[in-house]
Amino acid sequence: MTSHPTTGAGSFHTMWNELAPIGRNADSGGYRRYAWTEADRDCRAWFRAEAEKRGLAYETDRNGNQWAWLGDPEAGDAVVTGSHLDSVPDGGAFDGPLGVVSAFAALDELRARGASFTRPLAIGNFGDEEGARFGLACVGSRLTAGQLTREKAYELRDADGISLPQAMEAAGYDPEAIGPDPERLARIGAFVELHVEQGRALDLSGDRVGLASAIWPHGRWRFDFHGEANHAGTTRLVDRRDPMLTYAQTVLAAREEARLAGAVATFGKIAVEPNGVNAIPSLVRGWLDSRAADQATLDTVVTAIEKAAQERAERDGIDLRIVRESFTPVVEFEHALRDELARILGASQGREVPVLGTGAGHDAGILSGSIPTAMLFVRNPTGVSHSPAEFAAEDDCVAGVLALADVLEGLACR
Repeated sequence: MTSHPTTGAGSFHTMWNELAPIGRNADSGGYRRYAWTEADRDCRAWFRAEAEKRGLAYETDRNGNQWAWLGDPEAGDAVVTGSHLDSVPDGGAFDGPLGVVSAFAALDELRARGASFTRPLAIGNFGDEEGARFGLACVGSRLTAGQLTREKAYELRDADGISLPQAMEAAGYDPEAIGPDPERLARIGAFVELHVEQGRALDLSGDRVGLASAIWPHGRWRFDFHGEANHAGTTRLVDRRDPMLTYAQTVLAAREEARLAGAVATFGKIAVEPNGVNAIPSLVRGWLDSRAADQATLDTVVTAIEKAAQERAERDGIDLRIVRESFTPVVEFEHALRDELARILGASQGREVPVLGTGAGHDAGILSGSIPTAMLFVRNPTGVSHSPAEFAAEDDCVAGVLALADVLEGLACR
C-alpha cells in the first residue's frame, strides 16, 4: 500500500492542486467538466488513483457512480461521504469537488489520529450531478435511488442530439445496466455530504462550518415558444409572430412573481431556431429553474409564471408548450442524524454549529428518501457559486476537512 499523507490538511492541499487543472477553460477560468466527456474521464481517473493510493477497494456501480471502500462493503451499516466532480458550464472549482477532496483528506486525518473503524467507510463520486450536458440534475443518484427510470434516462439528449446511453457507451460504460440499485443502498447506514455553501450565511455569522437543515423544493420547466420564422429586415412589426418577445416578457414576469413571493425563478438557458441575426425566430426554448422555501410558495410562483406566459403568447399569436423536466420536493434531512452531527461538532469545536436551509439541490437530497443523509457546509465569503468567482479560503477548507473527520470518527469509529 502506498503510504498516505501525514494529515488531512497536507493531503487536501496536494489533491486540490492536482485536481484543479482538469476541465478548466483557459478563457473563462471556469470549469467544463460535463458528464461522459474527456474532462469527466480525467476526473474519474483522478478519483480512482486517490482510492488506490490509500489501499481502498475501488468500484464503479451500474449507474457510473464511483466508490472507494475501507472495510467490507457487504457488512452493511456503512458510513459514506463524498459528492460529485462534474460542473455547470464555466462553473467554479468548489461546487462538488470540495466534498470529494475533503472526503479523502478526512480519511487521511483519521489515519493520522490512529482511529480504529468499527463500521465500513466509503467515499463516493456521484455522476452527472449538475445535469449540464443532459439537462437533468443528479442523474447518478436519481438512477440509484429509483427516482429516474431507465426509459426516461434513455430519452435524455445533449445539445448535439447524443443520448445518455450513447455517451456512456462511448466512455466505456454499459448503458444496459443502469437502473435502481437497492442492494447498494442497503449497505449504507448514513451518508454525509460536505459542500461549499452557495450563499453567505456562514460568512455573515462568522462560522467556518455549518449543518444543513433542509433543501428547498425545486424544479426545472421547459417553455417552448413557437412562432413564425421570417425576414428581420422586410417583415413589418405588426405582421410578426416573434416568440422572442413572448419569451422576454415571460422572463420579466418570472422575476416579478419570484420577488413578490420571496422565492427565486431563473431563465438561465435558451435555444433559438433558426438562430440567425437577420431572421425572426421560429422557436425560442427557455428553461426555468424555480425554488422556494415551501411547496405552496413554489406552486404559486410557477403557476403565475405559466399563466403570464400563456396570456402573452395568446396576445402575440405564439403557440406555447410547457414541460416539467424535473422536480425535487422539499428535503428535511433526518433529524436524528443531523442532531448527532450537531452533538459531535459541538463537542469538538466547543460551540454550537449553525444550521442552515439551502435552495440548492444535492445528491444527499436525492438519497434522503432511501437512506439517512446529512450535509456540512463550508464558508463561502462571497456567496457566489456556479461561477469562476466561487471561492473558499484554504483555512476554511481545512476546517471543513477536520469537521468531516470529527463526524466520520463519531459515526464510524465508536
